[in-house]
Amino acid sequence: MIRKLIAAALSIVLIIGSFMIAINLIKNKRKPKPTFNKIVKTVFVENVTNKTIPLVIISSGTLEAKDKIELFSEVQGVLEKNNKEFKQGTSFKKGETIIKINSDEFFANLQAQKSNLFNSITAIMPDIRLDFADEYQKWNTYLQHFNVQKTTPKLPDFTSEKEKFFISGRGILTAYYNVKNLEAKLKKYTLKAPFNGILTEALVNPGTLIRPGQKLGEFINPTTYEIGVSVKSEYQNLLQVNKHVKLQNLNKTKFWNGKVVRINGKVDTQTQTVNVYIQVSGKGLKEGQYLEAELQVKNETDAFEVSRNLLVDKNKLYVVKDSVLDLITVQPVFENPNYFVVKGLPNNTKLLSKPVPGAHAGMLVKIYKDHN
Repeated sequence: MIRKLIAAALSIVLIIGSFMIAINLIKNKRKPKPTFNKIVKTVFVENVTNKTIPLVIISSGTLEAKDKIELFSEVQGVLEKNNKEFKQGTSFKKGETIIKINSDEFFANLQAQKSNLFNSITAIMPDIRLDFADEYQKWNTYLQHFNVQKTTPKLPDFTSEKEKFFISGRGILTAYYNVKNLEAKLKKYTLKAPFNGILTEALVNPGTLIRPGQKLGEFINPTTYEIGVSVKSEYQNLLQVNKHVKLQNLNKTKFWNGKVVRINGKVDTQTQTVNVYIQVSGKGLKEGQYLEAELQVKNETDAFEVSRNLLVDKNKLYVVKDSVLDLITVQPVFENPNYFVVKGLPNNTKLLSKPVPGAHAGMLVKIYKDHN
């Protein structure tokens, strides 16, 4: 009897539980489903207006003095102290002595050779009087004007082959040209400034023993410089000599105007670029200074300028159509480190002006509007 009562009670509990569950399910079914707001990103756009754009090649390089010489010694001796110090930064005017090497020993040898020449001519004067009476006066005049302290004068001109053979046979020509050779070498003991300039490198000091072939320093003209820049070979036909170029320092705080003076006729096989040389003058320029050059090559009509980071797959751009992103194909016609010049964008197109993370065609977006 007790078992029947327990079974009946459990049945009633199960029936009531099932009934309550059924009622709860019916109530939940009638509740509206939750809605989720779609994420719409705000984007920045600009209206496309095609126009004529000057194509500007931007390249950079270092300044080098147009007039620059490296100083080397062709003779041996001790470097003497000069009126101006042989130091970096010392300036010299054209014709001033930059370096003077002691030449006392060499000069004494030159004087001895001059004396030998004078004595040799003096020794043949009696023979000239007898055999070449008509030529005696010119040789006598030559001896009278001969001064061992001055540059050796040119020998008198020969009036006949006989006279020439006579003079040569006495060793006069050999002695004369030996003297002229020593005189030319004596000049190499003194280096004079070939132009107004400044020392940018000084490798020796007074008292130093100088040897032939030794580098002594570097001398430049600090008024005119050249800068060599590399330009893609595809643009070489657009470049012209005498074309004006804008130059600026890396901080873009100083500007100079230069012009193209030379264009290399050879393309670098590794970089496929052509070297262009620009001449520039002005205040604030220094040897070795790094400058950026802007070369305007031509004008491109019906084109638009876009930032490099907006281009997708080298020839596509995102635009906004009816609050949806779309990817369109364009034609890049020029590029530099900062931007691309493209064609094929219709006017009034709403072009994405800033990259959007995760952007894709069909993406729902909202255009930012500045209410200020």
